[in-house]
Amino acid sequence: MTASTLLLIGAMMITLSILLSPLSNRLGVPVLLLFLVVGMLSGEEGPGGIQFNDVNTSFLVGNLALAIILLDGGMRTRVATFRVGLKPALMLATFGVVITAVITGLVAMWVFHLSLLSGLLIGTMVSSTDAAVVFALLQGKGLNLNERVGATLEIESGSNDPMAIFLTMLLISLIGEAGHVGWFDSALLLIKQFGIGVVAGAAAGYVLAWLIMNVTLTLALYPLLVTAFGLVVFSATNELGGSGFLAIYLCGVVVGNRKLKVLQDILHVHDGLAWLAQLVLFLILGLLVTPSNLLVVAPGALLIALVLTFFARPLSVWLGLLPFHFRWREVVFISWVGLRGAVPIVLALFPFMAGVQEAYLMFNVAFVVVLFSLIIQGSSLSTVARWLKLEVPAAYQAERVYPLDLKEAGDFELYVFRLRGKRWQTPRFLRDLALPKATGVAAVFRDGRYLPVVPDLAVKEEDLLALVAQESDLPRLSERLTAEQKSQYLQELDFFGEFLLNGDARLSDVQQAYGVTVPDADPAMTLSECIISRFHGHPVVGDKLELGSITLIVKGVNGDQVTSVGLKLNAF
Repeated sequence: MTASTLLLIGAMMITLSILLSPLSNRLGVPVLLLFLVVGMLSGEEGPGGIQFNDVNTSFLVGNLALAIILLDGGMRTRVATFRVGLKPALMLATFGVVITAVITGLVAMWVFHLSLLSGLLIGTMVSSTDAAVVFALLQGKGLNLNERVGATLEIESGSNDPMAIFLTMLLISLIGEAGHVGWFDSALLLIKQFGIGVVAGAAAGYVLAWLIMNVTLTLALYPLLVTAFGLVVFSATNELGGSGFLAIYLCGVVVGNRKLKVLQDILHVHDGLAWLAQLVLFLILGLLVTPSNLLVVAPGALLIALVLTFFARPLSVWLGLLPFHFRWREVVFISWVGLRGAVPIVLALFPFMAGVQEAYLMFNVAFVVVLFSLIIQGSSLSTVARWLKLEVPAAYQAERVYPLDLKEAGDFELYVFRLRGKRWQTPRFLRDLALPKATGVAAVFRDGRYLPVVPDLAVKEEDLLALVAQESDLPRLSERLTAEQKSQYLQELDFFGEFLLNGDARLSDVQQAYGVTVPDADPAMTLSECIISRFHGHPVVGDKLELGSITLIVKGVNGDQVTSVGLKLNAF
């Protein structure tokens, strides 16, 4: 094919995938699955008939795409979530991956009559959750999970690749050397993967943040700087023997948690880059597979997928989270979100490049497991989350945020709110909005018209308000200006109850005020102390504690302190 023909075919595949993406909501399947299917249909056994078996190109594209996806995911991960998610996530990313790999590997060895090492290699390939899929589905489904669950899943998916890569490389070495690889070399490889990855990623993140703050560039170049620098970190860390995936993820975390004026512009561009990376990655992996070969291994591969989904992953999650006192609902959901995506398929390319005899079998098995995970688990995330009651009311947010990229503006930004809900059906004067002192109304728009900003201007439903404010005032602003949740279940009144108390209120006062009894609790304790003791020091919004005739629901937290609590009277 000529270069123009290749470009035409590639552009048509991407265009078709984008146009088909709205079908994901109608069909109830992840959009990434549609990209994968388009790739398969374009391949040698589909209507497209494209002959593609370039493993090296697929491996390069896979690594590049995963690096960009992890960089974007890292920039959207809040360090504040580490207080509840870091330790359990690291346990799942290390201990959990090993347990999952061993159990799944033993089943693969038995199903396909493989050697122990080859079976374990298959188990290792499908042992880690996929950051691309987890980030895409948790954000794309509009799920607002409680912080403990959401943080654990995001940090785990961004940090478990080093263990999977280490085990894959170790097992390939053992197969090639007939099992003669020393424990010292293995331990050194693991230490290098994690150690160099952590140090390089964190250091690079601070360097990149410094560059963004101190180098003056055209606004459009900052996102490109972040992408290019991130890929430098990824590649250099790999060259040093560390985990490039972990390094670029941590680099993104550091940058995303610095107060950068241009961060929102960077995130807007990287949102598109991450989608493009996922799209191209799943298209090329779909092209690489031969569907008829999948049918040959499908029965055995489906058995492996069933064991992985319903036994190996749940067992590893249960054991890994045991020291952290997660609730059973949280353990079940984290087990179910053991989503497999591009990472197992990219790892399945390692045996090809190392000349492992069963490489084709391993690749096809990994592909079937990924298809099973996307179809069964990916399409049911929302249903399972709501069934387990792990969603919490979404934090109020502005419709648009525009950073004021000027030193003189300090930490002020421009926020745009749309007035919706019952409270705005009756017009209200601007002077009566009781906005924070350091907040100013910049503009009001109605039906495409600009309205002069004067105290006597009455604003109503569907008006747009543009305000100049500080980020610290955003929660108060949002609470005053935004609409009630549409979902009956997620309405704050329904979720948190009719009574709102301060976290420093004492149980004795609650008993006296509401005429309730609280057995097995010290009346001298504050509500915050009581909840902290029951949730082992790390409460999150949405945590519920039943105390006799009342239920306390955490509504606000500051670090590990509970600042506000909803109260419901239990019906007997």
